[in-house]
Amino acid sequence: MLSINGERFLGHLHALGRIGVDAEGRRTRQAATDEDRLGRETVIGWMKEAGLRVELDRVGNIYGFWETEENAGRAPFAMGSHIDTVIDAGQYDGCAGVLSGLEVIQTMKEAGLRPARPLALVVFTNEEGTRLHPDMVGSLTIAGGISVEDALASPGTDGTTLGAELARIHALGDREPTDFRPAYFIELHIEQGPVLDAEQTPIGAVTSIQGISWHEITIDGAANHAGTTPTSMRRDAGLAAAKVLVFLRERCTRPGSRTVATAGRMAFSPNAVNVIPGRAVFTVDMRCPDEQELQENEQALYDFLASLEQSDHVSATARRMVRFQPVVFDGTIVQTVLDAAAARDLKARPIASGAGQDAQMISRVCPTAMIFVPSVGGVSHSPKEFTADGDLVNGANVLLDAACRLANA
Repeated sequence: MLSINGERFLGHLHALGRIGVDAEGRRTRQAATDEDRLGRETVIGWMKEAGLRVELDRVGNIYGFWETEENAGRAPFAMGSHIDTVIDAGQYDGCAGVLSGLEVIQTMKEAGLRPARPLALVVFTNEEGTRLHPDMVGSLTIAGGISVEDALASPGTDGTTLGAELARIHALGDREPTDFRPAYFIELHIEQGPVLDAEQTPIGAVTSIQGISWHEITIDGAANHAGTTPTSMRRDAGLAAAKVLVFLRERCTRPGSRTVATAGRMAFSPNAVNVIPGRAVFTVDMRCPDEQELQENEQALYDFLASLEQSDHVSATARRMVRFQPVVFDGTIVQTVLDAAAARDLKARPIASGAGQDAQMISRVCPTAMIFVPSVGGVSHSPKEFTADGDLVNGANVLLDAACRLANA
């Protein structure tokens, strides 16, 4: 049975992981930064060493193509993920999917295989969205969910735009994103959750991805003296914001609920210890695998904000930042992943993704699925993120087997 070169794959992964690590050991390689430029140049170099034809599109997505005379012009079997990170990140999120795809192509080439379809590796721009919004913008542009112009105008938290920053790091190409139409797509990824690790299951065949709803909530009350203002006369934006968080937790813990909600960012104004907050601005991240339930909770949030205006004498508004419907992946590819794991005597199970992934966007344009490998303790977006070398190699070998089958489908 053909297997990848595990030493080469892991060597690439750890080498990429060292890019963007500062003097304090914090790994931060946000999209379109100088650190991202170094990561991009490194991966492009490896692609060229593997004999791939490298192209960039107008939003900075990187493509590596392997074609033969026999299959040139056919829609490719594609793999890929992202290499941008959150702040103080681990080294596996996204990168494992890019570099396992590279290793699969190298392995197939070195074995002298002549697949019926070309193979393509994609590095998607700005998956994380921590510096420039929205997230998953590279794959979303490929899927036609956002125009190139709007993608390049994506605003940054530091006053930049995606287009200006990609131009600055020389990461813009001429290819039209919507020209990329693969026959099949698989993204290998760490689970970023605890299920596979807890069950000691090395392979997850991802069946679906939760819907995502992001809002920025602004509550305006009245700033006033913290000592002299009676409780009954306060218009406390901070208290009203706290009530929203409690309301969301209660919604999520109702019997049968599948929704999770997070307030990941909050700012009070004037933000002084002895002043009642006159304004609270915070984010709400709601996720659910069921579209109807997600819509119901969105409406419940809006209704609760309206009720706060009456009960707390504040003004409350919600600005939608991101909205993606739940995605169900292609059942044939999911089964292909399960069959590939079984052929290698690897325990596998169907699993849903709680995190947003580039694959959910690519599923709009071709049959798509994902392979999960375990995240120890379910930790991700953290320097403590860890996946064992053996699990990474197992996942890459399952990807290899699925690629061999689907590239000849």
